[in-house]
Amino acid sequence: MSIVNHAEYTFGDTIVVYPLDEQTGQMGLLLYPAALASQTVVRREMLSEGPEYAHLPGWDMPAREVIPLVQVKWIGAKPPDGFAQGRTMHGSPATSAFTFERQEVRRQPGATQVITHLRAANGYACAHTLTWQHATTTLEVTTAFHNGSDQPVSLELLTSFVLDGITPFASDDAPDRLLLHRFRSVWSVEGKLDTQSIEQLHLERSWSGYGVRCERFGQVGSMPVNGFFPFIAIEDHSAGVLWGAQLAWAGSWQMEAYRRDDCLSISGGLADREFGHWVKTLAPGESLVTPPATLATVAGDLDALCHRLTSAQQPAAERAPAVESELPIIFNEWCTSWGRPTHQNMIAVAERLRGSPVKYLVIDAGWYAPLDGNWSTAQGDWIPNQAHYPNGLAATTEAIRQCGLVPGLWFEFEVAGESATAFHMTDHLLKRDGLPLTVGCRRFWDLNDPFVVEYLTERVIHLLRDTGMGYLKVDYNETLGLGVDGAESLGEGLRRQVEGTYRFFERIHEMLPDLVIENCSSGGHRLEPSMLARCSMGSFSDAHETREIPIIAANLHRLILPRQSQIWAALRKSDDDRRLSYLLSATFLGRMCLSGDVTELSDHQWSLALRAQHLYQRVAPIIKQGRSLRHGPVVTNYRHPRGWQAILRLSEDGREALAVAHSFGADVPPEISIALPDTSYAGNWRIADSFHAAQKPPHLASGQLVIPFEGEYDACVVLLVSNDTN
Repeated sequence: MSIVNHAEYTFGDTIVVYPLDEQTGQMGLLLYPAALASQTVVRREMLSEGPEYAHLPGWDMPAREVIPLVQVKWIGAKPPDGFAQGRTMHGSPATSAFTFERQEVRRQPGATQVITHLRAANGYACAHTLTWQHATTTLEVTTAFHNGSDQPVSLELLTSFVLDGITPFASDDAPDRLLLHRFRSVWSVEGKLDTQSIEQLHLERSWSGYGVRCERFGQVGSMPVNGFFPFIAIEDHSAGVLWGAQLAWAGSWQMEAYRRDDCLSISGGLADREFGHWVKTLAPGESLVTPPATLATVAGDLDALCHRLTSAQQPAAERAPAVESELPIIFNEWCTSWGRPTHQNMIAVAERLRGSPVKYLVIDAGWYAPLDGNWSTAQGDWIPNQAHYPNGLAATTEAIRQCGLVPGLWFEFEVAGESATAFHMTDHLLKRDGLPLTVGCRRFWDLNDPFVVEYLTERVIHLLRDTGMGYLKVDYNETLGLGVDGAESLGEGLRRQVEGTYRFFERIHEMLPDLVIENCSSGGHRLEPSMLARCSMGSFSDAHETREIPIIAANLHRLILPRQSQIWAALRKSDDDRRLSYLLSATFLGRMCLSGDVTELSDHQWSLALRAQHLYQRVAPIIKQGRSLRHGPVVTNYRHPRGWQAILRLSEDGREALAVAHSFGADVPPEISIALPDTSYAGNWRIADSFHAAQKPPHLASGQLVIPFEGEYDACVVLLVSNDTN
């Protein structure tokens, strides 16, 4: 066999290997945990077992080949064979045209980069950059394509990452030991784990290695978490090892599990021409860099892998305005006024919140409603309703600040509603097939149009500045779908629009650096790293008052940082203690956001809400930086949930833990027991505080946290501390 390990690096507790086929010049990428290096095995080289090989006329059947660490395809290059067309664009002769040229290692304070240079005979070049930040347990990968020829080239596929060699702990094709994990997502039911075996996905290798096996998935449009999260993981459950990747991109994307030999490979990046209608033309001398992907491998379970991947989002979250350092509590009036916020009712809410732990008070949709029209179709002009704000928005924000609160305002600034004047400014709106792209009551601004940028700067940024807002909620309630005009393909038009969106967010930060930004897209449609890096937090879902709230909130611990996951509790004057406890407890799974009948709650109800708020302030450091473990049976039907769940979150130093438990609509045990974290403080825990409606309090027994339930839809929050903690 001509495959050798060209280079091997140890980055933290991860070994990075670059296998090279010396005959073809193809280079791959393999990761595995350094602690298990001694358990890797020598692979078989040829296929020989089985009756199908006995009478072949001297054919060699290699068991393994290098899958290149960059997959690329351009118009004019042959498509892949092996019955691949329509299922994958991987394996094109365009990819094999690139051969390894050289590798350079750049060592900088706090980071190391490995840049692998590939070159094709026609002058095209690729630079694959792998970066390890020394304080992290993850790796970041990007790919750059450079057109070094004298002719334009039209790309149809360019991956951000390709990870091959799964699994290095099996010498054969690893039957019945590999699982694929991904997270499905639809409106108001975000982050549902989907785990299937490689066999269930029909990804066993073919007997000869000719037929392609592929599972390609992703989303097409400008809502990056619409169908799936941009995440993929493979688990070798026999070895106890997982490999995973998360993509940072707010447009069309794809992930693939691919196989032609003994090993499985995974890849991801921009959605290609087949999947995302994407073609990108590069003139001579031009380059394109892909969105970054975060890679990780771990000896452990899915929670451990997801903790690594989400931890890579911490540096961006730390760049939030200083006011965010203690994870302030939010009140959003959406479930209070339902689109009719006025100066009068906002001040009534502010007075109710005066002196409470709530910090932000957000005016949601409807403040711009025309005097004789519908707020839900009036986005785009952004003129405050004079009847509702007779002295202007600035007077309202000043009154809110006098109550000790930071005022916030809702915008959906990327669109124009059909009753707004902006809806008819078609020269500045996105088009498809020459016609303004109209979805329901919405059209979309072209964020690469200088006129639009200046218009939105005046109507959005200047309005926020001039009215004294300290908080911006950015909503986005439709998707661009397969793409828009204005480029060489609809998918490329969409890609450019996403880049325009990024630039406008950056403009907001430049002009209003202390502004707190909430990322909302009908709740959770933009919960991916690139958008969260540009915002302080994101709306976890639009499941504002449903019983699914704690289930969705728990799901998201595996995908985004809890410190950035805003979870709503819409409090109603008709709620009993158990209902209030159920809703308030769920907010401990992320950022507490209150709404509802706050001005009409009884003293007892408000006292219960205040208890939760004060405990939330105490445990905010655990939410901000910690590690989460899920307990309980799998919940299959979110509309009619059964059983129970608990999230145990361990603080960064291991001295404190937060438990949040919920029971659901059936199969509820009278009590549950949760194993306490195995740290250097194990066996030395005490309950420091708790929040619950049940009469029986939580307690410790035999190294377990025991939480009683008093029936369906009950909840409990527990703060545990080490006896060594003051």
